[in-house]
Amino acid sequence: MSVGEDPLESDYTLGVADKVRVIVFDEPSLSGEFVVNANGSLSMPLIGDVRAIGNTAGDIAQTIQAKLRQGYVLEPRVSIDILTFRPFYILGEVNKPGEYPYSSGLTVDGAVATAQGYTYRAEKKSIYIKRAGEARAVKMKLMPDLKIRPGDTIRVGERYL
Repeated sequence: MSVGEDPLESDYTLGVADKVRVIVFDEPSLSGEFVVNANGSLSMPLIGDVRAIGNTAGDIAQTIQAKLRQGYVLEPRVSIDILTFRPFYILGEVNKPGEYPYSSGLTVDGAVATAQGYTYRAEKKSIYIKRAGEARAVKMKLMPDLKIRPGDTIRVGERYL
């Protein structure tokens, strides 16, 4: 697995809409860029669907190697790079709420800047974050280094006077 410097990526589990590059060494026809589909799988040549959702890039590489060993490639070596992460969402008291592409190392400040800043009514001391896969949003104190993860939903509340 080839990953960047963000520690999130080393144990990052893939989800729907993540895009990866799969490289099968010495097998260019089996290599390529793939998006995790709505079923949570990567649709690979020869071996079909490989379950991706909830697995790390390393886990998926091992699964692909095992499937390729079953009569397709004698000694497969597989590498996976995460190209793009699933988007994050920002709602509430920001100027442009919506869905935005995630970039590695994104903080709440960066997410708010992407959404063109706070409205004049925004509560700037706390924020609500619903992590991907969790049922409820958690109120968090707004800190400059508060990290956002792919698939998170951020809600900026309204300030009460």
